[in-house]
Amino acid sequence: MQTNPELELALNFIEKTDRNLFITGKAGTGKTTFLHQIKNESLKRLVIVAPTGVAAINAKGVTIHSFFQMPFGPILPNQAPNNQQRRFSKTKIDIIKSLDLVIIDEISMVRADLLDGIDQVMRRYKNRNKVFGGAQILMIGDLQQLAPVVRPNEWSLLQNYYKTIYFFSSKAFQEANVVSIELKHIYRQKNENFITILNEIRNNNLSSTSAKILNERYNPSFSPDEEEGYITLTTHNNRANLINNSKLHQNKNKSHFFQAEVSGKFSENSYPNAARLELKVGAQVMFIKNDSSQEKRYFNGKIGIITSISKDSVNVQCLNEADEIVTGREKWDNINYSINEETKEIKEDVTGSFEQIPLRLAWAITIHKSQGLTFEKAIIDAEASFAHGQTYVALSRCTSLEGLVLKTPITSNAIINDTTVSAFNQSVEENHPDESILNESEKEFQLNLITELFDYQPFLYPVSRLIDIFYKNQTSIRGDVIEHLQTIKDHGVVALMKVSNKFKNQLKTLSKNNILPENSSTIQERFTKAVAYFLNHTKHNIEKPLDAIHFSTDNKAVKKDFSKQFNSLQEKLEEKLFALQKMTDGFKVKTYLEVRAKAVLQKMEPKKKKKVASKRDPILALKLRELRDEIQMAENIPAYQIFTQEALYAMCDELPRTSKELLKVKGMGKTRVAKYGEEILEIINNYCTENGINQFNEQKKEDKKSSKQISFELFKSGLSIKEIAKERSLTAGTIENHLTNYISSGDIDVLELIDLKRYKKIRNQIEEAGEIKGLSDLKEKVDTDITYIELKMVLMSIEA
Repeated sequence: MQTNPELELALNFIEKTDRNLFITGKAGTGKTTFLHQIKNESLKRLVIVAPTGVAAINAKGVTIHSFFQMPFGPILPNQAPNNQQRRFSKTKIDIIKSLDLVIIDEISMVRADLLDGIDQVMRRYKNRNKVFGGAQILMIGDLQQLAPVVRPNEWSLLQNYYKTIYFFSSKAFQEANVVSIELKHIYRQKNENFITILNEIRNNNLSSTSAKILNERYNPSFSPDEEEGYITLTTHNNRANLINNSKLHQNKNKSHFFQAEVSGKFSENSYPNAARLELKVGAQVMFIKNDSSQEKRYFNGKIGIITSISKDSVNVQCLNEADEIVTGREKWDNINYSINEETKEIKEDVTGSFEQIPLRLAWAITIHKSQGLTFEKAIIDAEASFAHGQTYVALSRCTSLEGLVLKTPITSNAIINDTTVSAFNQSVEENHPDESILNESEKEFQLNLITELFDYQPFLYPVSRLIDIFYKNQTSIRGDVIEHLQTIKDHGVVALMKVSNKFKNQLKTLSKNNILPENSSTIQERFTKAVAYFLNHTKHNIEKPLDAIHFSTDNKAVKKDFSKQFNSLQEKLEEKLFALQKMTDGFKVKTYLEVRAKAVLQKMEPKKKKKVASKRDPILALKLRELRDEIQMAENIPAYQIFTQEALYAMCDELPRTSKELLKVKGMGKTRVAKYGEEILEIINNYCTENGINQFNEQKKEDKKSSKQISFELFKSGLSIKEIAKERSLTAGTIENHLTNYISSGDIDVLELIDLKRYKKIRNQIEEAGEIKGLSDLKEKVDTDITYIELKMVLMSIEA
């Protein structure tokens, strides 16, 4: 493989650039070998996906629909994601966010709308401003082979958005600035005449000379001897099954059945072989998997005759080979991607397996199932070709003209080629990249990575949304919010975006020579200074004001929307700070790619922001809310028209005892006091009476510290729970109870009391417990080593 210039060029584009690639090539040019080489050797974080279950199993990847959680119907551009697409696990999201490379095998079968669907998901979870979220996409396949499947009713919808159903008509492909490379060296066929014939059929221009040579192989009455090892390639499943079943029935030997062993998750649609396999001595069979043993005795597509069958194995004799092949069961794995907690690498988890004898009856096979296989002797029945590329796929499975027999003559009617495919392939040939484009792309890749480190555009959306949410709902949001958000936006995000843009232009000027940025001392010097500048300003103008934001609201919808954007902004900040702090020693591609992934994967639990809470016992706020709910139901008016969240907390803090004092509360005008003041004051006065609070001893009451307050202050001074218990002559459990009360207000982060690993374990078990009736009910559903106080701590952190 080392002498293949196109393949070497493709490998370099993958490893040294971020250019999106389409790797194509005639049948037998080593596309599958190329894919496996990338998988085994690439330093980039990658996943492999394919359009069908069988293709995914063969590529040792997963299906597009399962990984990206796509619907099976048409995906219209910019349509709202369905429920299935929303349910991405945290692990799946982290994998997508940390990806450098997505490999799509058998791209010829991927529809335009499906590729755009991949783009939508990648943008949603990685970078909304970049095609495919900024990840590199490698598409592998031959457009002259099997085409996408689309039903007429589906195309009636999609034709309003796409010129053709092929992937290259997708919106994402048009935007992706794809480099196309055609692998030229043919490994499967050696005969020049045969190669010429295949090329002409591929290009839909079969010459009379080639047609004459090809049709010399026409022999409609040909009936090979069993030991010759011919396989018939036909267009339809029923035709292949008819031939195989007829031949098996004619064989008078005893039938032997092998039941597949299926474990874990393995869809029946993806079974690589029959679940109940019927074989007989004397049957012609084909190996459907490469030999997993060190001997490598067989390969996918090798044909032979069964000579004997035992309980656990099948002996197969192949043509021109002295020794029989003793064939035991092979295993196909169904994989899923996850992240290794220790190394943070993307790992392949085997979620299911299928074990079966790797043989299939091989007197006949459909052209569709033959894609990717190689045969030394084949009988081609292409008379009923019904789809683009079928004739080419069938003929190109063969290694030579001599091993080829035609049941029907090959005419232009049997060669169905799509003119749009031919036009696209022509453009691929005409725009083949060279070393200069590779070198320029490598330099551009490094500049892009540097620019990405200093890119603050992703911060703009969440901070702008937060400001928008606040102004639209300021009557229901209480706290120190808007000034800090404006500081973050104006002095943090927007200001750093301007500096980043200037720095980007400087980099372009500094990189006009042929030196790569990571090898340029000038750029390295500017880079380290930039890291220090951006790190300082990020901490001062984004992190500091973000930490100062306190907010609270009774409106659940507003709370959910605000918290979502707030957490998104906080997450982006943590990633940016992590990356900047790890890149202070200069820029190296390998280092930055590792840091970028770890920035996503090594985040701690989000910091719990302080809620704006009353200084008083929350029971008063609860009673006032109950009153407001009663009035709201009776008068059928919005809650804020009775009194706002801000007014509620002010009443709890100020404890107005008269109508005059109530009028001084912000948001409580004459009309509200006249309507609802009497009931409000009754609740406040009752509360004060019950708690011994009056206008004369109130200050004294406030000055007296509660037991839990004393424990809290000792904890914040640096003492451990055990030390506080000893100091105060109390049990550790009592101190834990005291401190738990400060989790919901945000004064204590739960991770100060429970380590992260145990917190995650407890939280997962709480979520798995589902609906519960109380703490005692929950305690029965979790591990026995989890204490009541730990459950209480985690529950309060979730509700906070």
